[in-house]
Amino acid sequence: MYAFLFKYIIIGDTGVGKSCLLLQFTDKRFQPVHDLTIGVEFGARMISIDNKPIKLQIWDTAGQESFRSITRSYYRGSAGALLVYDITRRETFNHLTCWLSKYKRKQNNTLQLAPPQNHDNCVPHSNLHLTWISAQCQMRFWADDVDDARAFANSNMTIILIGNKSDLEQKRAVSYEEGAKFAEENGLIFLETSAKTAANVEEAFINTAKKIYEKIQKGDFDIKDETFGIKLGQPSNKVEIGAAPPAQKSGCC
Repeated sequence: MYAFLFKYIIIGDTGVGKSCLLLQFTDKRFQPVHDLTIGVEFGARMISIDNKPIKLQIWDTAGQESFRSITRSYYRGSAGALLVYDITRRETFNHLTCWLSKYKRKQNNTLQLAPPQNHDNCVPHSNLHLTWISAQCQMRFWADDVDDARAFANSNMTIILIGNKSDLEQKRAVSYEEGAKFAEENGLIFLETSAKTAANVEEAFINTAKKIYEKIQKGDFDIKDETFGIKLGQPSNKVEIGAAPPAQKSGCC
């Protein structure tokens, strides 16, 4: 039994550790050799927020553009998204602009221009500045991608930016400060994680859920509309919608 079900998606380039993050969160184990995700994979776990049982339903999507036609339907009705890059591969960080422009609305509810179908066209194979990359993504306009964005965009979706593989500090290609700045500029939560050591993995999934729960309490969602990626369950205790959350106690979380 659960009070709420939150639907998550995990997005990002191939090989950034999306499946490993899911496995670490749901099974608390690390699998060093992992087959590429074909289409989508699924995981689930129960957590507790404000003494309410919440089920996280997590969809791990393939990073390859060739699977876009399979995975795009899973973006509809998601309450949270984990946008993942690999701190040891700068190109995965450079591609973040393409991922965001595909699935995120601007605050005025107009759609950002969608990137080209092939991510390789978004990012050159050299160290040109990210603003150039952003411009290239927005210059290429594909009608089917715009249709996807219009169908899947959720202005209330909670997105957390994750810099994965923080255990490989000696191979770091993207600084913590760069990730934090990108997140701040795009209104995202930010954490660096390690699917191998489990560092911040728990926090990434649970902090996203806490943010979604806060939005429910503020009335940002019509929880009867499951297209927001939230499903109301039937817990043993009555769920009070819109009730003010209890005052936080000081101390470590």
